[in-house]
Amino acid sequence: MHKLLLKGGRVVDPQAGEIFAADILIVDGRITAIGPGLEPGEGAVMDVAGKLVAPGLIDMHVHFREPGFEAKETIASGSRAAARGGFTAVACMPNTNPVADNRAVITYIKTRAEEAGLVKVYPIAALTRGSRGEELTEMADLKEAGAVALSDDGHPVASAAVMRRAMQYARMVGLPVISHCEEPTLSAGGVMHEGYMSTVLGLPGIPAAAEEIMVARDIILSEYTGCPLHIAHVSTSGSVRLIREAKARGVPVTAEVTPHHFTLTDRAVADYNTSTKVNPPLRTEEDVAALKEALADGTIDVIATDHAPHTLEEKDVEYQLAPFGLVGLETALGLVWTELVVPGVLSPVEAIRKLTVNPARILGLQEGVLKVGADADITIIDPELMEVVDPATFASKGRNTPFSGRRLQGLPVATIVKGRVVYNRDLAVIA
Repeated sequence: MHKLLLKGGRVVDPQAGEIFAADILIVDGRITAIGPGLEPGEGAVMDVAGKLVAPGLIDMHVHFREPGFEAKETIASGSRAAARGGFTAVACMPNTNPVADNRAVITYIKTRAEEAGLVKVYPIAALTRGSRGEELTEMADLKEAGAVALSDDGHPVASAAVMRRAMQYARMVGLPVISHCEEPTLSAGGVMHEGYMSTVLGLPGIPAAAEEIMVARDIILSEYTGCPLHIAHVSTSGSVRLIREAKARGVPVTAEVTPHHFTLTDRAVADYNTSTKVNPPLRTEEDVAALKEALADGTIDVIATDHAPHTLEEKDVEYQLAPFGLVGLETALGLVWTELVVPGVLSPVEAIRKLTVNPARILGLQEGVLKVGADADITIIDPELMEVVDPATFASKGRNTPFSGRRLQGLPVATIVKGRVVYNRDLAVIA
């Protein structure tokens, strides 16, 4: 019997919306008691005084690149990055090689995650074969294999007819559709937000309308088919307005925002650092303000990283030639705390809710809560701890971050998955 007592912390309950002082006793990977003055018996004790004890963080949008692009990231290295970032579970996108559009690839991803033995990895399956936007995948078979959602992330589904059929079938098999909203004929050739800065820098732009047109289309199709729709990486004020209106009408739509989209603007592109090249692109100050307002009022349900590692060689080229994407797992919590919690945009409970119970609900997972009988997936947070971002220390293979040198507050100090400590920064454990 393996026992671990988390002693002296403040427990964050995102479901009840409260924070309270309590100990947590873990026996053989499950939570067996939550309350004051617990004793470990024969087990080990971890001193978490002054720390927040939260449900394990869930990132519902990562790219672990395996199979096919192991030079960028592997499931093992991505899992290490997730653990270091305080995440106990991730959902990985299907744009691998081969694409995760069949049972074999889904099974491979799950097997490799089990071999890594760190965090829970939930595969997201492709919506269409090869993510080409033409022929639907075998959705029921993919769900049976372990897929938790369907998406062609990275490849917008250009055809409204295909998207309609996809939503009808996805609703039948009971999986949410995650939409990468981009009108490809409008965004073609663009590398940053279309506006004043793109003109100044002489770079081709991607207009806000390229995102908003697809957000509007997919909301209409969700309303028409009744299929739950999750809109990935929202970046514009217009998208926020459309989502807010749809929710008010009762459309089954949810949405996520990334830390880089609520933190940076297109002005970050000024020095042509290719780590600022992301899709959708960094937008304007007005868009950032709208995203923060949407987080505060609940229009945006989830914070997800869109962790997209690339090799140094791929990113160390001219801005227009570099691939889109940045790494986000190891800076996410610090950015949430520094940019949202400290200034009062979100309370600690609200921030944790968007990183735990909300993504779990959308993906149909049991995680995201701390309760007796549940898996002991727990993230310990030091709300006062500060650190300067140093990509050289990342567990991820990717170093492509625009946040190098930025001082962040509110960091994970331990990550526990099924009762096992998979990351411990410096907390004392007395056996």
